[in-house]
Amino acid sequence: LLMRVFVDTNIIVSSILFPRGTTATVFNHIIKHHELIIPSFCIVESKLVFSRKFPDKCHLLEQFFSDLDFELFHTPESVSFEEYPQIRDPHDYPVLFSAILSDSDVLLTGDKDFEGVEIAKPLIFSPSQYFELITKKEPGQ
Repeated sequence: LLMRVFVDTNIIVSSILFPRGTTATVFNHIIKHHELIIPSFCIVESKLVFSRKFPDKCHLLEQFFSDLDFELFHTPESVSFEEYPQIRDPHDYPVLFSAILSDSDVLLTGDKDFEGVEIAKPLIFSPSQYFELITKKEPGQ
C-alpha cells in the first residue's frame, strides 16, 4: 500500500545527525516504500536549524536534499487558522496545514505539540510509533 508520508523538520534533522537511529530507520523505510512529501516550510526551517546549531554540518543537509527523491509541497503564505484544529504551539500551524493540504496520508513528527490534534487525515505518528508498525512481526512468525 503506497502512502503519501509528510515529514516534519525534526525528522529531517534527526535523520541526518543520527543516521543509525530509529528516526533514520523510519525515514529510510518511507523512502523505499512510500511517497515522501516535504513542505517548503520545513526545508527553510531545517536550513535555519543547521546554520544556527550545526554550521559545520550544513553541507550534509544540502547533500541530503540533492540526493533525495521527494515531492515538494509549497507551504501557503497565509491561511485562516480558524479552518484548522487547535494546536499547542502556533509555530506548528504551517506544518499542520501543509500536511492537510498536501493530501498526505501520514504526518511523521517528533514534535509533542502534535499529540492530541484531532484530524481524520493525515494520521499523525511519532518515529517510535511508526517504527513499531514496521517492525511488528506477523502472528505465527
